[in-house]
Amino acid sequence: MQSEPIGKLFWRYTLPAVMGMVVQGLYSLIDGIFIGQSVGAAGLAAINIAWPVFAIIVGIGLMVGTGTAALYSIAKGAGEKTVVRQILGNAFVLMPLLSIPLILLMYNFGQKGLLLQGAEGEVLMHGSDYLHYLALGALPAMAGAALPMLIRNDEHPKLATGLMCLGACANVVLDWVFVVMLKQGVGGAAIATVLSQSLITVLGVAHFFSYRANDRLSLKDLSLNFKISRETLITGFSSLMMFLYLSFVLIIHNRLFMEYGNVMVVAAFAIVGYVQAFYYMFAEGVGHGIQPLVSFNKGANNNQNIREALLMAFKVVIGSGLAALLFINLFPQLIANIFTGGKVALNEVTITGLRLHLFTMFLDGFIVVSAAYFQSLAIARLATFISIGNMLVQLPLLWLLPKWLGVTGIWIAMPISNIFLAAVVVVFIIQDLRKRSVAGSPVLPQELQQAA
Repeated sequence: MQSEPIGKLFWRYTLPAVMGMVVQGLYSLIDGIFIGQSVGAAGLAAINIAWPVFAIIVGIGLMVGTGTAALYSIAKGAGEKTVVRQILGNAFVLMPLLSIPLILLMYNFGQKGLLLQGAEGEVLMHGSDYLHYLALGALPAMAGAALPMLIRNDEHPKLATGLMCLGACANVVLDWVFVVMLKQGVGGAAIATVLSQSLITVLGVAHFFSYRANDRLSLKDLSLNFKISRETLITGFSSLMMFLYLSFVLIIHNRLFMEYGNVMVVAAFAIVGYVQAFYYMFAEGVGHGIQPLVSFNKGANNNQNIREALLMAFKVVIGSGLAALLFINLFPQLIANIFTGGKVALNEVTITGLRLHLFTMFLDGFIVVSAAYFQSLAIARLATFISIGNMLVQLPLLWLLPKWLGVTGIWIAMPISNIFLAAVVVVFIIQDLRKRSVAGSPVLPQELQQAA
């Protein structure tokens, strides 16, 4: 990272990260296709209602993963080898400790989250099955989200991507086994997810104890450091807030769609969500790809490289977002048919949702990369503000617009809020780039010095 040009490093780290996240997005899409074709609208609605409850676990995994990855790379950039191992070892202890209360909460109270969104009958039954299986897999779900980031920062981006691709392929095969062959329905999709994430977890942990790891761990490195844990959670907090925001807003959307519409509209919203999530995963991949570069160059105090990495990331996510938006508006029928099997009523609602809900989708990429950028710099305050800012704008819109426009108002609330938030984020980005001083000597932030 010290000698190669930033353009070459950008593609070296970003392409594998994007590929891994896109593959994860693909198997989420395939999950939806299997459920849509095998179970129908009730199955799609059940997953969409269950996901915001489960997302808390994934969000905590990403909080630990992104927080650890940022501090890890900053310490590497400053040349602090001992601190690097302390940060890594702390993460391996922190995740199992956090998973225990999550398992208990999800298993015993998950159904209340479904009831809160208006689930009943077949949708409630499918959603409860889905959550019960996922609750038992809380630890692999967290670790499966966090470990590829740490492996990427260990300067093994291809291995990180390979693990994510392996997990995705395993998930698809297991979906076919449990959902199609064994007729386990939505519960079968949850089993497939837990088993595929367990595979990533086992192989990811094994890497850091193998000779291939650049920062190889031993059992003596596995200790809980409260100061490092605190800095890890603060730095990664915006990732959790982003998932909590997504979960909270999804809960409100589901509730409003059930109130102003019906199960068919919730099923259409699930399909639109799969399409949006695919692009969102792509943007997350770009954000994850620049994280090691930005964090390392912060530790090395090389502001020119930081600027170049950020601007390249913006060009990629905004350009691809506009291209995806064009495709969605040209071929909405094709997209809907993949999930619905040609069911006319569900197709019509889905096409409407695709056009209304995603018209500012490219701004999602800009917002995601901006949050990842500030997180990579360990500027937790701004990263968290970006993560929750959309909710502060979107909630009033979700309260007002359905009263005026009904279901249409629910569809357009999020894209309108993206416009407001993106305008504010542009100001923060410009201010940050303007105040960056000329590169100087490598430096370890004071918070990490104290924690170590």
